[in-house]
Amino acid sequence: MWRKIQSDWPAYLLALVVLLVIVFKISSNHHEKVLVSLDDSIWHAPSLYLDPIKNKQERELITYGKELIIHTSTYLGPKGTVAQISNGMNCQNCHLDAGTKADGYNFSAVAANYPLFRHRSGEVESIYKRVSDCFERSLNGTAPDSNSREYQAIQAYIQWLGKDVAKGNHPKGSGIKKPNYLKRAADPDKGKKVYAIHCERCHGTNGEGQVNTENTGYIYPPLWGKNSYNTGAGLYRLSNFAGFIQSNMPFNEVTAQKKLTDEEAWDIAAYVNSQPRPIMKESHDWPDISKKPIDHPFGPYADIFSEQQHKYGPFLPILLAKEKN
Repeated sequence: MWRKIQSDWPAYLLALVVLLVIVFKISSNHHEKVLVSLDDSIWHAPSLYLDPIKNKQERELITYGKELIIHTSTYLGPKGTVAQISNGMNCQNCHLDAGTKADGYNFSAVAANYPLFRHRSGEVESIYKRVSDCFERSLNGTAPDSNSREYQAIQAYIQWLGKDVAKGNHPKGSGIKKPNYLKRAADPDKGKKVYAIHCERCHGTNGEGQVNTENTGYIYPPLWGKNSYNTGAGLYRLSNFAGFIQSNMPFNEVTAQKKLTDEEAWDIAAYVNSQPRPIMKESHDWPDISKKPIDHPFGPYADIFSEQQHKYGPFLPILLAKEKN
């Protein structure tokens, strides 16, 4: 046996070298994959299927919370089976993919950052306050009962989504990625033309949206009119809406190579937010007016710029003056 190994030694040596090369390549590829996963800091939502919740009551509550985010109107809309406290839109119309989509107004950072002091209210806000604001502003309705199963389910779902996010962190893809400021004001007239090309087929000529076949909610939400978000909503700020549509619209068509330009996004936002919608009296908002965002569309302000410029821009002069002061 030993003599046979000695005679075939070159072949054995070659086989050993080949084996070592294969092992090295596998190891290198695994190392590269690990590095990619470490560098990929975009938040990925947990899965109810891949990471099942063992406690039955907790699982049912969180599952119901997700259902409420997706089909808010079915349960809480004008014809809601539980209560009638919202305008027919769904939470998912703004918080895409049930609040899990990167740059789609997802819920990744909520549990990690609330309670949170917010300048809009001048108070430390709870998750309940944040959810209530969405119902009162984006859904132009009334706040849910904090003791209701519906609110408890929504909160449980939001907390479960953010369970792996460290306290105080904002994962990549949370919030809204805003376009670069233009040197000019956003133009509703130009926006109307771009809207007709990219938005009208889903949201309608008059921004009315598309109602589902059951007439319980919207497939595509209304962008203005009595059933849309009111003037107190976050999307009524131009930078928020421009960022949201650039990252996500036209729906399911956006890629890294194909998306609206900065000018298109700003102009569409200007057109949509120039249209009539429910008005929210926000007399208690921004107790310290110096903390108002530069694109907050209602005065008074702590600077010399007009309400028109604060709504449509150009925003760079306002930003520079604010930084100087």
